[in-house]
Amino acid sequence: MLDAVVVGAGPNGLTAAVELARRGFSVALFEARDTVGGGARTEELTLPGFRHDPCSAAHPLGINSPAFRAMPLERYGLEWLHAELPMAHPFTDGTAAVLSRSVAETAASFGPRDAGAYRRLVEPFLPRWDDLVRDFMSLPLSALPRDPVTLARFGLVGLPPSNWLTRRFHDERAKTLFAGLVAHVMAPLDGLATGAVGLVFALAAHARGWPVARGGSQSISDALAAYLKDLGGTLHTDYEVKRLDDLPPARAYVFDTSPTALARIAGLGRTYEGYRYGPSAFKIDYALDGPVPWTAPQARVAGTVQIGADSAEIGAALRAVSREGRAPDRPFLITVQPSVVDPGRAPAGKQVFWAYGHVPNGWTGDLTDAMERQLERFAPGFRDRVLARAVAGPRELAARNANYVGGDIATGAASGLQIMLRPKLSLRPYNTPHPAVFICSQATPPGPGVHGMSGHNAAKAVWRRLRQRP
Repeated sequence: MLDAVVVGAGPNGLTAAVELARRGFSVALFEARDTVGGGARTEELTLPGFRHDPCSAAHPLGINSPAFRAMPLERYGLEWLHAELPMAHPFTDGTAAVLSRSVAETAASFGPRDAGAYRRLVEPFLPRWDDLVRDFMSLPLSALPRDPVTLARFGLVGLPPSNWLTRRFHDERAKTLFAGLVAHVMAPLDGLATGAVGLVFALAAHARGWPVARGGSQSISDALAAYLKDLGGTLHTDYEVKRLDDLPPARAYVFDTSPTALARIAGLGRTYEGYRYGPSAFKIDYALDGPVPWTAPQARVAGTVQIGADSAEIGAALRAVSREGRAPDRPFLITVQPSVVDPGRAPAGKQVFWAYGHVPNGWTGDLTDAMERQLERFAPGFRDRVLARAVAGPRELAARNANYVGGDIATGAASGLQIMLRPKLSLRPYNTPHPAVFICSQATPPGPGVHGMSGHNAAKAVWRRLRQRP
């Protein structure tokens, strides 16, 4: 009998398996697809020689993850690459606000009236960042926080809606960039704890940047898989699990799946019937004939570029998707240009480019034209650079990754109380009614992103159980 079986080889499933194997438990991992990766994959989606990331591409939470930083992943080929700027947010006048590794450079890009306000917002947290991110990403607390005072101060700033936090800014540049940071979780700007979302992304950039992985996001998953094998764990791909009886006997079963799939496989009935899935992404991967022709020079050297003319436009796009059930006329876009720092991802002189907007869950329309009209506002002539596109709406995203129910790449709405209390109201979110079954996907705290911390936290719950019985 195995100590633990993990189902799903996304970053959280891989991390959970590694954490258990590191502690001497026998572990086997089962993945339905023919390769590991989940939301951290790299594939030739458009033309030969163009290597795209179908889901996650830039990794501010990955490089800052306490779980990943405790593992020797660089020995297994993981290398973080940093653009000159982690992120730029261009405006229609050809200028841009930036999120730089430097607080001073970031503050200066907002203009003199808001530079001091931004420094006062972020500088108190940066010296204690490592303790803060560990405490924040370990919620709900499985142990006493390392720095309860800083965590409490962070909560006072971050728990209110983000539009409360941005009242400290006078001008639109700072408000717009911060609204874009919040929009990464596809939640309205007036939602609970959205201030914390924006603040975490900003602090992550100042602490360690928003890098891409050399060769693509698959490098993260491959490094975790290689480390697991060296620790004695076994990995089985092309193995779809439809019920618990499909798995070998084990003392614990850990699922990197959606709550819906877990309930079906493990026979948990209506345990997660109240769990809500959120808006979908509409994703386009581009093969380009050269760099994106951004008007703002800062955007040409940034790894990530946010697209939204101002905070009102971003807020309207989020409301349209989350509350009005329609696709926005001017979608907010998150784009990543890996070729800025990793030219080997495309043939010489060419580039890969990654972009997505937000649409309602399960939406069946086509956002391509609206997205490209947005890009043309900030990069005139963009369409002339396009060699090929790989378009993925909600249906295609869900078919590619079963965790993305209705195309929801966050595996659950990050709004309301569910932004913190997922997948249900419980002090033990990784446990289920079945004493030997656990959940470790991004449907659990700390939520979406390629950081492995949901897997790390779930592994703690598993090894506490495994220590209780021989």
